Amino acid sequence: MVLAGIAGGSALGGRAADRSDPRRLLSGLLVSGGLLALCTVPLVRLLGPGVEGGGDLAALGVAAVALLPPAAVLSAVTPTVARLELRDLGQSGTVVGRLSAWATAGALAGTFGTGFVLVPLVSVSTSVLAVGSLLVAAGLAFGLASRSARAGPAVALVTIACGAAALSLAVGSPCEVESTYHCATVTVDPDRPSGRVLVLDDLRHSYVDLEDPRHLEFEYVRWIADAVAGVQPRDAPLDAVFAGGGGFTLPRWLAAARPGSRSRVLEVDADVVSLARARLGLRTSPALRVTLGDARVALRDLAGDSADVLVGDAFGAVAVPWHLATAEWVAEVRRVLRPGGLYALNVIDGGGLKLFRAQAATLLAAFTDVRAVARPGPSGPNLVLLGSDRRLGPGVGSAAGGARAFDRAAVTRLAAGAEPLRDDDAPADQLLSSR
Repeated sequence: MVLAGIAGGSALGGRAADRSDPRRLLSGLLVSGGLLALCTVPLVRLLGPGVEGGGDLAALGVAAVALLPPAAVLSAVTPTVARLELRDLGQSGTVVGRLSAWATAGALAGTFGTGFVLVPLVSVSTSVLAVGSLLVAAGLAFGLASRSARAGPAVALVTIACGAAALSLAVGSPCEVESTYHCATVTVDPDRPSGRVLVLDDLRHSYVDLEDPRHLEFEYVRWIADAVAGVQPRDAPLDAVFAGGGGFTLPRWLAAARPGSRSRVLEVDADVVSLARARLGLRTSPALRVTLGDARVALRDLAGDSADVLVGDAFGAVAVPWHLATAEWVAEVRRVLRPGGLYALNVIDGGGLKLFRAQAATLLAAFTDVRAVARPGPSGPNLVLLGSDRRLGPGVGSAAGGARAFDRAAVTRLAAGAEPLRDDDAPADQLLSSR
């Protein structure tokens, strides 16, 4: 939608620049583009809930209403500036080249400024409001300086801009925390007053019982806990690493189930960690440490043979980040695990088990024993893979709560024909497609 707006706006903007005063047009484009940008946030927040669950076409409709108009108006700025600067056809190449150079430099600055400054420091909605306000201010300043705008209309436009910004604040964000990666909220379980559900975007990501850390609500979490409980020697403290923190359900469970255990959680989203501290009862200590940053990078800093258990439960939306799914990642997992250690991986796959089969093939190439726990079938969306460099004990990966356990031979049959994922070939998102 943005690209369509840029294409259409550039063509219409060039035609308008030839038929009107480019100074007045430029001022109007900046102001109107800023006002439309200010309306983007409230439009998405107002329209989004009404089309939730409507699929791709509904999302495309919201994008058309919220994103196409500001993109079209702002893209008309470039041909208008070209018309303003082009006074001598003999200098047309110089003018066009200079504008192209400035546009490219602006694109670079905008890309790096957004990726390395705005996104890590402020929420997306705040950035959009700030940019919209700056555009309105720039348009009014140019209009007053070039005498193409009058004070009275300028005051009216400022009032309208303030109203659009106020509307964004009035509509409010559906997020309790709008982090770099997620719209995060915590809800209370109506059937269990001490139960809390961490919702990331539109997914129920974690369940925490503030009073009973041994209570595991989600089925796949119970499967992983059953596997960890079978790690020998039973009831002895374990050293565990968790790739992905979320609600910190399993680290809290491990501390209660095996007192004296030590957990290291690798979590990329600092705001989710802060939310877990404020709403989910997270208390860090020498027995439960959190390392902020990408799990692939953070795992390299952990000593070899330092963990009895490593749990992979990091997700962006419903897909595991591809670089946490490859053979190279699993090699790092094996380096960190002690002999006989357990790797437990949560896999979400609603796309015909293509991703699950590829993940299984990846683990089969790395571990002596690989098992799976899933609903009979197996079926998604959650499936758990277990791997170790030694034969897993009889209690590890056993069926739990109506689930079915698959031994290495069964996992091998399920993974037949699937290729292990590698850093240079890990199409995790595409494997989730049902097509």
